[in-house]
Parts: sequence; C-alpha cells; structure tokens
Amino acid sequence: MSVMVARKKVVRKWEKLPGRNTFCCDGRIMMARQKGIFYLTLFLILGTCALFFAFECRYLAVQLSPAIPVFAAVLFLFAMATLLRTSFSDPGVIPRALPDEAAFIEMEIEATNGTVPQGQRPPPRIKNFQINNQIVKLKYCYTCKIFRPPRASHCSICDNCVERFDHHCPWVGNCVGKRNYRYFYLFILSLSLLTIYIFTFNIVYVALKSLKIGFLNTLKETPGTYPSTSLTLLTVLEVLICFFTLWSVVGLTGFHTFLVALNQTTNEDIKGSWTGKNRVQNPYSHGNIVKNCCEVLCGPLPPSVLDRRGILQQEESTAQEESCPRGPSSRDPATTQGPGGQTEESGAAQKDGSVPAPSLSDAEMPEEKQLTSGEPPVPPQDAGQAEH
Repeated sequence: MSVMVARKKVVRKWEKLPGRNTFCCDGRIMMARQKGIFYLTLFLILGTCALFFAFECRYLAVQLSPAIPVFAAVLFLFAMATLLRTSFSDPGVIPRALPDEAAFIEMEIEATNGTVPQGQRPPPRIKNFQINNQIVKLKYCYTCKIFRPPRASHCSICDNCVERFDHHCPWVGNCVGKRNYRYFYLFILSLSLLTIYIFTFNIVYVALKSLKIGFLNTLKETPGTYPSTSLTLLTVLEVLICFFTLWSVVGLTGFHTFLVALNQTTNEDIKGSWTGKNRVQNPYSHGNIVKNCCEVLCGPLPPSVLDRRGILQQEESTAQEESCPRGPSSRDPATTQGPGGQTEESGAAQKDGSVPAPSLSDAEMPEEKQLTSGEPPVPPQDAGQAEH
C-alpha cells in the first residue's frame, strides 16, 4: 500500500538569487566568482609576513626592542580582518524587480513617454531627482528592471546593481560599495602601513648585520641556523616584494583618501560626474573634509536588503510504501453483495468522504425499501379477492 506524503524542503533565498556571485557557509559569505587574484593577495600578505616574523623579527626583538614584532602583529591582524570583511560581505546589492513590479514600471514608462512611432529611437529612461538643490538623474537598468538609486551602478562582472558603487576590485574578490567601502579603505590603509613597516625594518636588519660583518659579507651569507647565520636571500626577497607593493598600495591609499575627503566615488571620478565640462557641483559633499570623512567612514552602516538566509519553502510529494496486516475485521473495501443481488460500493463512498449509512435488516427496513428494482410489486391476496 503506497501513501503520498507531502514534505517541505527548506530552500534559502541565496540559492535563487540572480547574478554572478559565489555563496559559502549557507549564504553568510558572498563573493564574486573570479577569486584567483584574491588568493594571490592572501599568498603575498601571508608569505611576506611569515618570513618577517620567522627570521627578522627575532633578531630585531633581541637587538632593538621586543615591541617591534608586537606592533607588526597588530598591523597584520588588522589588515587581514579588514580584507576578509571586505571580501566576504554584501557590498550593497540592490534586489531586482519582481515580474509584477517590472510590469508596473513598464506601464509607467509607456504612460510617460507615450507611443513611439516605428523607426524612431525611444527616449532614454531617466528620472530627475533633486538632492541639495541639485538635479540628479536616475537611470533605468534594463537587467534589473529598476530605476537605480543615486550613485548606484550596475557591475558587469557580478551582474548586480550596487548601491553607491565605487569599483570592482579583483584583489579583494568583490565589489566595493556602500556596505564595505569603509573596510576596503581601512584595509589598504593598514596594508600600506604594514608594507612600510616591514620594508623599513628589513633595511634596518640588513644595516645591523652589515655593521658587524660588512655589507658584502652579509649578502654572501649562506642560509643556516639562527643566530649564527641568517637567511639574507629571503630578506632581499621581502625587500623586493615590499618595494614594488609600496608604490601601488600607498598610491591607491592616497587616491582614496582624496576621494573620501571630497565624498566622491571612483566611478564618479572616472566618469567626471562633478568635474567634467558641465562643472556641476557635487551635491553629496558637505564642503568640509571632516564631515565628509565622518559620513563615509563613521556613518551608520545600512543593513543588507538581500535577506540571503531567508527561507523559501517548496513542497515535494514522495511515495511511501506501508504494509498493513490484514485481519478478519479489515476487509478489502471492494464491492459487497447485498440482498437480492444488489451491490453496495462502500469503499467508493468512503473515498468520496461521505459517511456510510448503517445497514438495516429486512425486518427493520420499510416496505418500500425492501423491494428491489428488478422485481415488480405483488398485490396482496385480500385485495385481489375483493376486486372479484
């Protein structure tokens, strides 16, 4: 005997989200699909710091101060924490319009623009919005079917509209937007300080060794066991990595410091939104560097509107076979033959949901019910004699 049982399968919303993102840990971690350069970033930071803590820090802690490795560890942990927070968080993705919402927006656009004759290009889908007495244009996204909020843009790599979109950074493996820009800025700032710190003390390490045995002898030293000899070749490798990293990271930090002071994004700076030919004033700037920095770096962090771990329930019916013991009381609900050859379909009545009526004997049943449909009524003998 097979019984159909309906089970509810729990599906999280992140499993049905559009776009090109990768989710881990049941939707708690959100990244872009292209993560190769992010792994390179982790390798460079972890590798350089591991060599520095393994060799130079021990020598410098003995010769100069034990605070040198402590401060380096603080910078390293802070840089790693801000990197992971930037990479694993929602940058401010805006949900796409539902089918009903998209249809309503299309109706509004058609009502506003009217019918466009064939052969003519339809007007651009733009709404004007006023911010601080400045007209800002809201553009329509044909992929997400929405009018993007101010300062939002569609990322072609992640295929999502991101609120206050700054840029897509492959080094962190994620978009940089409203919800993770402050962590991105703190990451590049702490990484700049860490790079300068390691580069400086690597030079100090080589200088201290050169004062004892000479610079050429320091470079000719073969790898051995600390403290008799040192891994000078690895130190030179660290210096080269820090030297080439220093210019890019420090330059990037200076550029974003300039943007934070003006309350401007990288996307707006590249497009020349506020410094182009029109010379339009930035409506988001407070005209004060301190206020702009406080708004960008210390303002309230909006919650994610994706609800990635929300639950979507889908019913699935599965068949289960159950074996029931048959006894004398449990008969097959097939058709049973009643008196006079009449069949009673009790099983069909039970399936229809109706309550079967109790069976009556011939003595209890009325005379009209005792007559079967196949036998004509027989008149009584007294009545026949009376007619004659």
